[in-house]
Amino acid sequence: MPGSRVRTPPPREGTNAAAERAFRLPVGAVVIGVVVVVAVAIFSASHGAAGLPVRGVVSSLVDRLPFLDVSSGLTPRQESILFQIRLPRLALGMLVGGALGMAGAAYQGVFRNPLADPYLLGVSAGAGFGAVLAFGFGLDLGWGPFDAVPAAAFVGALIAVSVSAAIGRGMGSSPATLLLAGVAMAALFSAAQTYALQSLNETRAREVLSWLFGQLNTTGWDQILILTPYLVVCGTVLMVHRRHLDVLRVGDDEARALGLDPRRSRILIIVAASLMTAAAVSVSGLIAFVGLVVPHIVRILIGHSYRIIIPLSALVGAAFLAFVDVGARTLVSPSELPVGVITAFVGAPFFAFVLRRGRRFKA
Repeated sequence: MPGSRVRTPPPREGTNAAAERAFRLPVGAVVIGVVVVVAVAIFSASHGAAGLPVRGVVSSLVDRLPFLDVSSGLTPRQESILFQIRLPRLALGMLVGGALGMAGAAYQGVFRNPLADPYLLGVSAGAGFGAVLAFGFGLDLGWGPFDAVPAAAFVGALIAVSVSAAIGRGMGSSPATLLLAGVAMAALFSAAQTYALQSLNETRAREVLSWLFGQLNTTGWDQILILTPYLVVCGTVLMVHRRHLDVLRVGDDEARALGLDPRRSRILIIVAASLMTAAAVSVSGLIAFVGLVVPHIVRILIGHSYRIIIPLSALVGAAFLAFVDVGARTLVSPSELPVGVITAFVGAPFFAFVLRRGRRFKA
């Protein structure tokens, strides 16, 4: 299809060849990322209000593999905690963290703004408002990936990011104006959420309000089944277009000269990132700053190419939110903190740091 592929000139010798190698996804970084994800997963599955032995957790997981028979030493109660509570919650946290990490990286690339983030752009608030309406009308009926809650959240997210982008573009397209537009959208949709909550009965309003704080509570695999198809499809779109984000950084004229249609690429990336954010919000509520912190961690540790940032943001986001969830479950045990509260404690100082050093962390 014309305009769908980027014609990258062949690298020259010397400096250009070195630059081309810098844009490749480092295999070592991926391996380290996978190892970190696995280590955090085992740590998360072992820690909580009821501690489980690490060796028992690993043995029990290995025992579930085909053709392997390993005695875990876990009691039936511990097995039930692991497979019915811990692992579904761990999987949900990793999927949500990976989704928000990739979406944040995509927004930062498409808007060329190091401060872009689903939460700061108002996308999460718009998705939250759509989900609140769906909850209020009783549309959370459990139709798997075709549940009305993600669809309503997507509409709200797309409206929020579209209005933020339009306002930012009308005011000069600078990072500051886009950020201010996003803050305005977040405030507007947060007020709309509060108004919608007034129409719900007390019990339902309390449930929705608790959900809005950001949580990973799950009693099974239903929420994972809702989120996974969106993450696979939208993640594939972002992975395919991650080279386009590198081209868009140099400007629209240069992108067209390389055979890229900037408008088409931006629309596809924004829609994919918004749908991914909406699906994550629909199952976890509003979890702030993951999409801001995670891509910058990848930039600081690995590199600035979106061919690297997009896939590694998925791994780092998964590990980050799974680790944060351990704190949510243990810091005030036996009570539990909302995950969104902890990410806000981490993300707010990090946002101030990026804002202060914004010239060094360009998208």
